[in-house]
Amino acid sequence: MAKDLKNASVKNDAPIWAKLAEYALKPSIARRNINLNRVGQLTKESDTVVFPGKVLGTGNVPHKITLCSFSISNSAANKIIENGGKIISYSNLIEQNPTGKGVVLLG
Repeated sequence: MAKDLKNASVKNDAPIWAKLAEYALKPSIARRNINLNRVGQLTKESDTVVFPGKVLGTGNVPHKITLCSFSISNSAANKIIENGGKIISYSNLIEQNPTGKGVVLLG
């Protein structure tokens, strides 16, 4: 994953992918967790969001978002999908936003 992110950063001149690659190389103990209620506070309608850690299902997101994270709990994924949002992989995110423009990096 880190190698793909670094390649996308160089190819598309997008520093956001290099930053994500740095987070991917950190040990899992150093990664952060975030609850859905905090994601809802930090985002707005139709945002594309990347979180380099685990998204947990406490709370709710009151609007549609497209989320990419290193890990997500089943309850968090279900709540986002029920609200009309989407969960996508990092490779799909790079395809949709090669330069990283419009992507919100949380964390």
